[in-house]
Amino acid sequence: MIAISSIVNIALRSLIANAMRSFLAILGIIIGVAAVVTMVAIGTGASEKISEQISSIGSNMILILPGSTTQGGIRMGAGTQQTLTMADAEAIAKECSAVSAVAPVISGTAQVVFANQNWSTGVIGTTPDMTIVRDWNVTSGRFLTEQDVRSGTRVAVIGQTLVTQLFGDLDPVGKIIRITKIPFEVVGVLEEKGQSMMGQDQDDIIYVPITTAQRTLFGQVLPGRVKIIYVKANSLEEMSLATEQITALLRQRHRIGQKQEDDFTVRDLTQMLEAAKESTQTMSILLGAIASVSLVVGGIGIMNIMLVSVTERTREIGIRIAVGAKPKDIRMQFLIESVFLTTIGGIIGLVFGIIASLIVSAAMQWPVSISVLSTLIAFGFSAFVGIFFGFYPAYKASLLNPIDALRYE
Repeated sequence: MIAISSIVNIALRSLIANAMRSFLAILGIIIGVAAVVTMVAIGTGASEKISEQISSIGSNMILILPGSTTQGGIRMGAGTQQTLTMADAEAIAKECSAVSAVAPVISGTAQVVFANQNWSTGVIGTTPDMTIVRDWNVTSGRFLTEQDVRSGTRVAVIGQTLVTQLFGDLDPVGKIIRITKIPFEVVGVLEEKGQSMMGQDQDDIIYVPITTAQRTLFGQVLPGRVKIIYVKANSLEEMSLATEQITALLRQRHRIGQKQEDDFTVRDLTQMLEAAKESTQTMSILLGAIASVSLVVGGIGIMNIMLVSVTERTREIGIRIAVGAKPKDIRMQFLIESVFLTTIGGIIGLVFGIIASLIVSAAMQWPVSISVLSTLIAFGFSAFVGIFFGFYPAYKASLLNPIDALRYE
């Protein structure tokens, strides 16, 4: 049996001697691996972006919206009737065991002024538990307190967009801003959250005590009413239980009969966002599968090139068998040539795929994530293609009759 090192040496010399043919053989593999790496990087980047947005909104979060009104048989949709109250929020916090935090909200838009700067932004009246519900930390100063809510204090906690638009390089904490011409003291600054899944700037916001918003800013027609109640469940596993407990409690509090429709809507926001994430992951897998087809096409190209090589080198194969080479040595040589081609093509394809991913990210402002696992899978698959599609030409070469091979012209 010929030594492996000799077989490898012969295979390498054959590939180098036919450089153009070798390049054409690996071109399909280069394109296939590059396409797989790029498509998976784009899909994974999008999935990670959605994960960031999910975490920025808040984990294990449930939204409770007020009911709808019906006029002349036309249903106006959720939120058109004020059916939720501060008392509802307090009852949910006390009586629902699967709930860890509750934050009622009333909101509106207002013009905010500091010195000679002004900005139109969203103003939300809420309670101290909002930071727990939305997993939102304060970078400087403090958040709202229970004392602020009880006293209706004119204090505000602002997002990073407000800091940029109104204060520039100044420290906002302790400064006085005017919301609809009413003075408020800035007591805290929130950490940056970025955009939501809908493209909204989550940092363009001001939080004030909910009682202050009710009495001073938005003047409620029905005192104690709230627009939305944010709820955080104890864990992801208890989301369904929390939803059931909230629904049962609110139906009881609002005196809704068995056959009557709810005058509120409970939405499991985490499930909605997780569904969006799963859709993106499915799309990523689909893109990778489509790109993998080009790897198979590249493998067929290599098989065809290797079959041509067997035909062209029939006399050479006959001489090697005549001087003592065994059929398995011939098979090994052609398999090594095929694997070398796909391995080199895989390496070049990886480089081109990474470069293409970075170009797409820079040109289209699209997030990409190049994972080690995806590159290894693409590279490993290209090597498998070499073995799979190289076996038949190698097997065919090993079956050649040495006498017929020597007489081949």
